[in-house]
Amino acid sequence: MKQLEVTILGQVYVLACPEGGETLIAAAVARVDQEMTAIRSAGKVKARERIAVLAALNLAYQLAERAVAPPGTSPANDRSAPLDSHIDALIRRVDDALGDDGQLL
Repeated sequence: MKQLEVTILGQVYVLACPEGGETLIAAAVARVDQEMTAIRSAGKVKARERIAVLAALNLAYQLAERAVAPPGTSPANDRSAPLDSHIDALIRRVDDALGDDGQLL
């Protein structure tokens, strides 16, 4: 299994990646980093752990919204829609890559 070095909120992580999965993991990392950066930039939350939890909740909520939406009703301007079906699997891979550490940040 290949390893990728990624950066989320200024912190570097080495993640395990199956061959051919680089693009999907990079997209997932970009979404997580974008969400966490937006929360930090809002200025109300400073602790990395809280930022990570809020970002995870926001992303999970977005996935849940799509799961209950009728087919064909996703917003046309949402360019990430094709990647959303893979995010759950990618999050599991990130968790596996982090191993027993148990801490994203």
